Amino acid sequence: MPPDDFAPGTVWLVGAGPGDPELLTMKAVRLIERADIVFYDALVGAEILNLIPAAAERVPVGKRSGRHSKDQPTIDAMLVAAATAGRRVVRLKGGDPSLFGRSNEELKALVAARCAVHVCPGVTTASAAAAAARISLSLRGVAREVRFITAHSRRGAMLDLDWHDLARPGTTLAIYMGRDAAPEISRRLIAHGMPSHTPVLIACNVSLPHQTLLSTRLDLLGLATRSLAATAPTLILVGEAVEAAGSGAAASHRTRIAQG
Repeated sequence: MPPDDFAPGTVWLVGAGPGDPELLTMKAVRLIERADIVFYDALVGAEILNLIPAAAERVPVGKRSGRHSKDQPTIDAMLVAAATAGRRVVRLKGGDPSLFGRSNEELKALVAARCAVHVCPGVTTASAAAAAARISLSLRGVAREVRFITAHSRRGAMLDLDWHDLARPGTTLAIYMGRDAAPEISRRLIAHGMPSHTPVLIACNVSLPHQTLLSTRLDLLGLATRSLAATAPTLILVGEAVEAAGSGAAASHRTRIAQG
């Protein structure tokens, strides 16, 4: 990367992490502080937005719970227009831009318009949730792989996932946008062989002061998600590794749903 990696007309897709501004990378902070214009997602909190210079323009473009403030082609066009006007552009995305962040669409649009574009990675919510719960997503002898899944689908549509593959032993599932689909996730995984008592961690508002960590098991997943605030950003972790470190100090700060 050249010494000046943020020349006028450059776009940076920047990972805003799960919400805690202290989980931003140093590079992310530097880019935000140099921006002329910042396009930001709905889940980017006020403390991170406060890092934007007073002289910079702020443009909300977020999508949340099916309520779209801007569709993707419109966002793409806005980024291209700002870059071609010679502005230093930051596109702030929750978590990591390359994980369910639609970064590919924006990168393709900017490259096609011959705009300089780069990506600054961020901490993804699954990593922050595991850190908050003091567990490991992977665990020797217990979880050989970690699968990142989005459970978002059109309202009323069934999830089109390989449930048999997801239910294999030795896997930790990190399920993004899974609140509405929680009953289906539970039912389908159990039907394809995952034990009903498989440990689950439901994490809401990860890394924020009002964070909630709820320990339960797979057959109670639907019930447990209904007990949490309907609008809270939610991640679901499923697998034996979720409970492997779940005794003593690791579990002392978590809420548990009755497993009875």
